[in-house]
Amino acid sequence: MNNYVTDAINLKSYNLSDADKIIVLYSKDKGILKGVAKGLKKTTSKLGARMDLMVANNLTLIKGKTFDRICQAQSLNTFKNIRKDIDKLVYSSYITEMVTNFGVEDDPSSKEIYDLLYKALNRIDLATKKEDILIAVIKFQLKMMLIEGFSLELDSCLCCGNQILNEDMFLSLPMGGVICKDCHEELNVNLKLNYKLRDFLQAMLQFDFDYESEYDKKATIKILDVCFNLLSRHILAHSTKKFKSLKSIETLSA
Repeated sequence: MNNYVTDAINLKSYNLSDADKIIVLYSKDKGILKGVAKGLKKTTSKLGARMDLMVANNLTLIKGKTFDRICQAQSLNTFKNIRKDIDKLVYSSYITEMVTNFGVEDDPSSKEIYDLLYKALNRIDLATKKEDILIAVIKFQLKMMLIEGFSLELDSCLCCGNQILNEDMFLSLPMGGVICKDCHEELNVNLKLNYKLRDFLQAMLQFDFDYESEYDKKATIKILDVCFNLLSRHILAHSTKKFKSLKSIETLSA
């Protein structure tokens, strides 16, 4: 049989012909996947809005020589509130772009990444304030970094190896972690990191999207913006592709 079924989230699309589009998807069991949606631009298309970006579907596809063809799509979650709010839209675009940039075909981490993206989009969709949106995005950043193997070291000094507890430290993004106050001058690391901010980042990595900790409740927009910007800089340094969505976020924050 050339047919197969998979759950997938639409990441991006581009035109193939006057009527057809190629949809770039992240599949729960196949990683990055490109499928042809024939006749999608026609008003009579059976796929319709289910091929919109940031929609999760259960798909039936037929294998093809170059691209597989999307035959049927049953919506699992349209995340409809994301399209009604500019904050939700730009930050959702950022996390889907992160999956696009780091995801690969036949990704061995496909289920983990799919579930992570689904949970993050769902939390953003249900968010009632910007703080909730940013918390979801920061959790996604940290967990995606862990999956991809470039997490920040936040426990021990990368220079001397000593554990850093309740004291301020310094963060070296090029080195990928924290430096204690005794070593930072020797290494010329001057980006100061308060230990409470470090504890917040560790909590965001540890807790699930559905768990609201005391850190979630106390987080301010200022703290969340600082964390997002630090993590996005670290992520960008490990990506071979640009993040177009960051320009939209900068414009929104200006």
